[in-house]
Amino acid sequence: MTGGLNGGPGGGPGAVALGGGHGLYASLSALRRVTSQLTAVVTVADDGGSSGRLRRELGVLPPGDLRMALAALCGDDEWGHTWSEVVQHRFRSEGELHGHAVGNLLIVALWEKLGDTVAGLDWLGRLLGAHGRVLPMCSVPLDIAAEVELDGEISTVHGQVACALTPGRVRAISLVPEDPPACPEAVRAVLDADWVVLGPGSWFTSVLPHLKVPELADALHSTRARRLVTLNLAPQPGETDDFSPQQHLEVLRRHAPALEVDVVLADTGVVDDRDELEKAAAALGGRLVLADVAAADGSPRHDARRLASVLDEIFHEKR
Repeated sequence: MTGGLNGGPGGGPGAVALGGGHGLYASLSALRRVTSQLTAVVTVADDGGSSGRLRRELGVLPPGDLRMALAALCGDDEWGHTWSEVVQHRFRSEGELHGHAVGNLLIVALWEKLGDTVAGLDWLGRLLGAHGRVLPMCSVPLDIAAEVELDGEISTVHGQVACALTPGRVRAISLVPEDPPACPEAVRAVLDADWVVLGPGSWFTSVLPHLKVPELADALHSTRARRLVTLNLAPQPGETDDFSPQQHLEVLRRHAPALEVDVVLADTGVVDDRDELEKAAAALGGRLVLADVAAADGSPRHDARRLASVLDEIFHEKR
């Protein structure tokens, strides 16, 4: 496992991936094939399922998205496959363990044993043989508040699960507490990176929250790293219903008007209006790259090897 971000021959460029859930899993599954200098900075606002239960009972950071990131960084050998499956395994029973993921329990046990969130994640990363490092974006659990429009009326919905499932269109999000403390190691990783990757993922609940953490947002704006946005393959039900690819970029710009992006990566098959998407990318200061990065079976998920090949090409282009 690597903790530094000083790219170089054989190691690949230093890359930081921001997000959570299945989107970050897809990004990390590709990036670990491109560079050994990889850090995931993960949202900590989940309030549902096993994570929500542990968060409410023990007052810890929700471990689920952190667990998924670690699973994505497991290698393709027998050790990596086995441990990835183990940490993702959920108990099925009629009792209190029902629905809990093994990895969530391991993470919380390490936190209680070591008294250090980052150290606990690093220890589990060593056990898994993770090809990279996983960090929380904040030092405290967060709640998401979403401004939602439905039938012309504006209301506020609280909680990640509620935001993801709410009827109506999410217009903007904020965090509770409003100015949460960033994880210092996450800030340093962003500042030291060669590339910062945002997306894919649930736009309002996994991608944009990073821009609402003041210290992390400052680092994203001031880092010398190049910034890449990977767009989703399909709208997220309940969050971005009927959103075009360019609308995702417009929302990003509204939440972080001063953030400049170098590259916007989109799958060829989901772009209906290339000119409009190029304009939206240019408004962020970036250029559009179209490539076939979706799974061959037509499902709305990224193919790790296809995405890795495109990212590798982008990372090694001369400026």
